[in-house]
Amino acid sequence: MHILRIALQTALVTLVLTGLVYPLAMTGVAQVLFAKPANGSLVSDSTGLVRGSELIGQPFTQPAYFQGRPSAAGAGYDAASSSGSNLGTTSAKLRDRVRTDVERLRRENPEAPGPIPAELVTASGSGLDPHVSPRAARWQIPRVARARGVSAERVAASVAESTSGRALGFLGEPTVNVLELNLLLDRQFGLPLPSSRAGVVGN
Repeated sequence: MHILRIALQTALVTLVLTGLVYPLAMTGVAQVLFAKPANGSLVSDSTGLVRGSELIGQPFTQPAYFQGRPSAAGAGYDAASSSGSNLGTTSAKLRDRVRTDVERLRRENPEAPGPIPAELVTASGSGLDPHVSPRAARWQIPRVARARGVSAERVAASVAESTSGRALGFLGEPTVNVLELNLLLDRQFGLPLPSSRAGVVGN
């Protein structure tokens, strides 16, 4: 009984320390030191309304907004079903999907310069990637500028402002967060006309 009592006391103390005290302490430290990441890295518009997370992509189909990579996560950009399509290069389904996306992008971006950036027709491994390369963003500038009725130069300046450099100056590649860029456009140029808003940011 003495040994059993010691074992139960040890188990109880361990349970309280690791199951209650430690999680609460780490949650408190995270809220104090890293509040934004700890709460999901949420992004709000100029009115304070939360429009999404800077860590999770979302669909933008309206011409006045930049578009991100396609998603194979669930029905698309589903954080509860993060995954790639797992379709190989010989997959007819993948070829058909890419062909459809290429046709749509060319139809929606008749003034876009050069070939379509590959990332605009290929899904990321997680299906949730919120970023595109600066090149993929610049490729879409003519469409966005036309839909918003502003010059391409002004939209290009917004893209440049939203471009993040390499981590630590040498790791990875420069990226553009699509949600943050689209919200920046709304702050700088106002909401687009209703005819250009087939789905508002965050819908």
